[in-house]
Amino acid sequence: MSTTPYPFTALVGQDDLRLALLLNAVSPRVGGVLVRGEKGTAKSTAVRALAALLPSVAVVPGCRFSCDPREPYRDCPDGPHETGPGGERPARMVELPVGASEDRLVGALDMERALAEGVKSFEPGLLADAHRGILYVDEVNLLHDHLVDVLLDAAAMGASYVEREGVSVRHAARFLLVGTMNPEEGELRPQLLDRFGLTVEVTASREPEQRVEVVRRRLAFDDDPVAFAARWAGEEEALRGRIEAARALLPRVRLGDGVLRQIAATCAAFEVDGMRADIVMARTAAALAAWAGREDVLEEDVRQAALLALPHRRRRNPFDAPGLDEEKLDETLEEFADQGDGPEDEPDPDGEGPGGGGPDGGGPDGGGGAPPPPRSGEDRSVERGGSDSSDGSDGRDAPPGDETAPQEAGEGAAPVGGGGQRRPVAAGEPFRTKALTVPGTGEGAAGRRSRARAEHGRTTGSRRPRGALGSLHLAATIRAAAPHQRARGRGGPGLVVRRDDLRQSVREGRESNLVLFVVDASGSMAARQRMGAVKGAVLSLLLDAYQRRDKVGLVTFRGREAELALPPTSSVDAAAARLDRLPTGGRTPLAAGLLKAHDVLRVERLRDPSRRPLLVVVTDGRATGGPEPVALASRAARLYAADGTASVVVDCESGPVRLGLAGRLAGELGGTAVTLDGLRAEAIAGLVKDVRTAGDSRRAA
Repeated sequence: MSTTPYPFTALVGQDDLRLALLLNAVSPRVGGVLVRGEKGTAKSTAVRALAALLPSVAVVPGCRFSCDPREPYRDCPDGPHETGPGGERPARMVELPVGASEDRLVGALDMERALAEGVKSFEPGLLADAHRGILYVDEVNLLHDHLVDVLLDAAAMGASYVEREGVSVRHAARFLLVGTMNPEEGELRPQLLDRFGLTVEVTASREPEQRVEVVRRRLAFDDDPVAFAARWAGEEEALRGRIEAARALLPRVRLGDGVLRQIAATCAAFEVDGMRADIVMARTAAALAAWAGREDVLEEDVRQAALLALPHRRRRNPFDAPGLDEEKLDETLEEFADQGDGPEDEPDPDGEGPGGGGPDGGGPDGGGGAPPPPRSGEDRSVERGGSDSSDGSDGRDAPPGDETAPQEAGEGAAPVGGGGQRRPVAAGEPFRTKALTVPGTGEGAAGRRSRARAEHGRTTGSRRPRGALGSLHLAATIRAAAPHQRARGRGGPGLVVRRDDLRQSVREGRESNLVLFVVDASGSMAARQRMGAVKGAVLSLLLDAYQRRDKVGLVTFRGREAELALPPTSSVDAAAARLDRLPTGGRTPLAAGLLKAHDVLRVERLRDPSRRPLLVVVTDGRATGGPEPVALASRAARLYAADGTASVVVDCESGPVRLGLAGRLAGELGGTAVTLDGLRAEAIAGLVKDVRTAGDSRRAA
């Protein structure tokens, strides 16, 4: 594999991505870039190409933590350092693997020296390597929560603090955080999302000529990377010079009160949380002015800064598509434009936009920072209409008092499609739920739902390693080796340790689970008020699954069959979209839904045996259609009890007459039942206990 990076100036298109990266090169205090987009859109290529453009870094010779010789870090473990001239090295790009350990990220005690020489020495981690450079996280949305917490602390304080195993170290850790992600694989935690200064959405070009040029350049680079880079060396050097010139100009850029009022008004108009957005917008607007070679910030700089800094900060939950209403933005800027106080409100005398020319001519033009329009279904205004008497059922599904009466005249709308299928009903307002956990202790992927033996978490003991040594339990290892030192002929300061002495930490943390929703979409559930509430409940559980880093899947059943509406995925956004479009009507093939879900779980156990499932059945418990539907559903439910699958039945039965069928189904599943109202956090206090009790009862039986 070639070590020659792809030239930044050879990138085709992706103007917003290139502009955001270059603004951070001009002003690292902007706070980094989050790049969201589909696979194969040059996200990683662009980030790696940026490192070659960054100016060299002055460092204290011999300092492992890259201290600045003009202002060395006071608590540097390699210090104290005297101020004065130092050496130089190229700026680094350090890549944080998604599966890295916490020790690799923050550093740890040098075990080899500690055990062999009896010396307490700190071994720096990736945060020390990335200081004054780029820390790049590919697939940042898949990063484990314990690493996200460390990154949040370092980004907030500009330093890394290590307190473990007799080591107490702090060192500077200021870096340009760049992350790339594919939203189809799951969303990012809101706390980390807000730490990224800018965000850009990237998509592949639909222009044939541009796509041809991308392929042509990539093939030429793969054939001879060195020769290809040499052809672009002149453009690279020109762009590098422009970055250095913009950096030199940046301290002289003026942010007047008029511009600051526009920034503050924009952030207030879009109701972003906190003050970080205002600060990031101000720094971005100043960087845009410096990039254009100006000392005054113009309104167009503020507009472009808003398009880059605000979309990801407006998200209230993972189902909101990032975006910014540009008409509202222009109205806000125009309203406060008359309150300017200086040259920043005057037109650019050179007529240049905030980005100058593209990289092929010296850098991107800075235009078009608009994110894509909101996805279909984001505006969940409640649909009205639809005659509930035409749901395609035979009437036996609806008990007396059930909410299946026709709407009043004037509110109805004709059903869409045949077979009793109705137009999808909008979801009700989501609410906060408490955790549903899987009983026992698992060993699945890190998350926030159920108890698990994990690589990270609270240390509960030690054991002999099975196979390769994982996390060393130092105290237990020393205790095991200490009684044998005389017999082993120890004569120096080091400890004589053998393989049998090694002990591995046993830790307890939390795991993520596979939450498989089985949703009844039949005619008995088709009353509009009830189905809206059902969708609202499932949406609430999806929000909970997002926060707990679960995989989710969705099985629906109606008419004569069940359908896997969404195979298990980490993208709860995809599940919400499928739920939003879910039609209702027809008979209730409960058995088909349970059997389909059982097949899904069987396949998932083969793919990921360590991830434990939680089955959530959303139904009123009725079963119709086909021969002996009730008996068949009962036999299907007992399959889960035999497997020991944790399950919860959300009872959607309503009306004055209740048959209690959902509770009976929960008993056959070996799980517990809860009503729609009981799902709410304030009413669900005993549910987790009930789920655990049901699991304990199954094991005892």
